[in-house]
Amino acid sequence: MEIKEQISKIKIPLPKLSFTKVNIIQPKRTESPGAVPGSFFISENAIPSKIFVYAYDSDNLKELETESIKEAFAFTQKHPNYTYWIDVKGLGTQSVLDFIQKEFKVNPLVMEDIVHTHQRPKVEEHKDYLFVVSRMLELDRGLQLKNEQLSFLLFNNTLISFQEDYDDVLDPVRNRLRKNVNGNIRTLGPSYMLYALMDTVIDHYFIIVNRIGDQLDIIEDHLYQKPRKQLMFRIQGIKKLVISMRRGAWPERDKLNDLLRSTNDLINVDVKLFLRDAYDHSIQIIDLIESMRETSASLLDLYLSLMSNKMNEVMKTLTIISAIFIPLTFIAGIYGMNFSREDPTTGKVFLNNMPELYTENGYLYVWAVMIVIVFAQVWYFARKGWFRD
Repeated sequence: MEIKEQISKIKIPLPKLSFTKVNIIQPKRTESPGAVPGSFFISENAIPSKIFVYAYDSDNLKELETESIKEAFAFTQKHPNYTYWIDVKGLGTQSVLDFIQKEFKVNPLVMEDIVHTHQRPKVEEHKDYLFVVSRMLELDRGLQLKNEQLSFLLFNNTLISFQEDYDDVLDPVRNRLRKNVNGNIRTLGPSYMLYALMDTVIDHYFIIVNRIGDQLDIIEDHLYQKPRKQLMFRIQGIKKLVISMRRGAWPERDKLNDLLRSTNDLINVDVKLFLRDAYDHSIQIIDLIESMRETSASLLDLYLSLMSNKMNEVMKTLTIISAIFIPLTFIAGIYGMNFSREDPTTGKVFLNNMPELYTENGYLYVWAVMIVIVFAQVWYFARKGWFRD
């Protein structure tokens, strides 16, 4: 018994938990109802386009950074028989989008989906190209989730990617492209590059999931030690993060499944094996997200249960105190009425008035009775177990 008491007194220091508000940056639909399909307009918040061109084969890699799409296209013409990855960062330059649409004969509806960045992950097969959309998620230190659209146009020997911002999570792919001479990324064409970029985005989901999982573990530890209202707000914020991730993860799985089943010649047969691996990763992500969703809901229920138990403990304490003082208050009220037994003026005796009013040591007798009542009640409550946790 002594060992258990000593263990219960041990307090393990908990990791620090910040209570900054959880924010989710997610684009919303802005086009007017009834707008002409295929018409796209540059958003006011869109940033000017920067273009990064990578021309490569199994042995060589050429790079170019420019803001002119014509210069980028001329750069690809100087290096024939190469595979090209054109990375467009920023959707704020109309001339870049118009040139790509005209030069590569892209359907206006596709360009509309590229510019209006609220699309769900999907794949569309067209006559000469594939249009693919992914959601790129980034989580900063303050648990602010950045949800951006990453669009791809896959052609015979060219992959064009479109990003909303200059920052991304694709540097590992660029490093592989620079270092991995004669590797798959250099030899399997643009479809492998498409896979590599999508897989990097999916793998980044694992980083976010691990961070959210750590936050849930810390919240659980804090709940058991000291439940606070801020913890409830934190749980609600994490639930919003999980729901936002779920909206991207489920369509991502369906998109990869469509790519696996596609018979389009633009997808290298050897790339299908890698796409299957990415599909498996997406399923793992969905399982983890669903698990965290249930965990956050259970933690919220746990918080409400702990707060309810705490309130019950407070009410029990107040009830015990009230139960002890009720009979004492009754006695004090009776003897506080001061109905005299004898009229001090006429000397008449009132038989039905208080006979104890002028009793010698009556004050002490009343106190003794009150103390006996208190001890009797405390003994009864203790025997019933009301003072136990």
